[in-house]
Amino acid sequence: MATTIIETCRVPAPPGAAVDLLTVAPKLKESLSLTLKHYLPVAGDLIYPLNLEKKPEIRYVAGDSAVSLTIAVFGSDFDHLIGNHALDADQFYEFVTEIDPVTDESEYQRVPVMALKVTLFPGRGPLGIDTIFWKVIREVPLKLSSFPLPTNRVRATYILRQADIKKLKDLALAKKPDLRARIDPPVPANYFGNCLGHGVAKLEHKQLLGEEGFVIAAEAIADQIKNRVNNKEQVLKDAENWASEMKKVFGIRAFGVSGSPKFDLSSADFGWGRARKLEVVSIDGEKHSISLCKSRDSEGGLEVGLSLPKARMEAFAAIFEEGL
Repeated sequence: MATTIIETCRVPAPPGAAVDLLTVAPKLKESLSLTLKHYLPVAGDLIYPLNLEKKPEIRYVAGDSAVSLTIAVFGSDFDHLIGNHALDADQFYEFVTEIDPVTDESEYQRVPVMALKVTLFPGRGPLGIDTIFWKVIREVPLKLSSFPLPTNRVRATYILRQADIKKLKDLALAKKPDLRARIDPPVPANYFGNCLGHGVAKLEHKQLLGEEGFVIAAEAIADQIKNRVNNKEQVLKDAENWASEMKKVFGIRAFGVSGSPKFDLSSADFGWGRARKLEVVSIDGEKHSISLCKSRDSEGGLEVGLSLPKARMEAFAAIFEEGL
């Protein structure tokens, strides 16, 4: 491993007075502590009742609840790490923090809501802060998920400039819509969390193979957008059944997208400048999934992250270059 762990600690929200954090990274921990004062739930634990008739809850206990923070130093080639060429996917797991194991109590199971890890790059400044949030649905037993290493994958980033995107108008990309402004009343601007919609356009395979396949697909997607996503009376209809509906999709061909160019993470600045590279580690565990974000260096462009076995990545790279 190229990363050396310097410290792992637990950082609570301040009890009202100044918090004495005389450690290796006092300013980082003080900033985190003061921030947690405004977001106490993320410093708490997810309580998952063994009795499924009860709902999970987030529990914060003043003076006891805290966020686990790991501080590490990277000792390998930073420039190689931020390149867009194919990279060994396993090396990125050094930057992902681990949630503490599930604790079994008499009536429930308990697991932290969030953990943080900060990796320092000597002479280059830190790349950023990585977070893991846990979300558990009622029907699924609470368990820690992980990616077995080695993943036998490589990951690469492909830049789609605005001129390239214009060439790809004969392709469509669908993902979950942001509903914050689409529901009535709209979600407040300072809402802290996700608010995503749901919609599935279902077609038989033979319909898409015909001469009118593209038109049929476009009409099906447009119908979902018009009558579901942009309809305030329908947008949350049957929300309690969304999870079960999505399970039905898992058995057919599906494609997942992590991120969005609308959320400009590349411009985020924690005090050390903009991030040099964004990597979504979770796409390693998906059979058909990509990451998508606004391009850092190309105005109007996109960065598409892909994780594939090496042979397939090489084939994709050749097709990608030829296609553009």
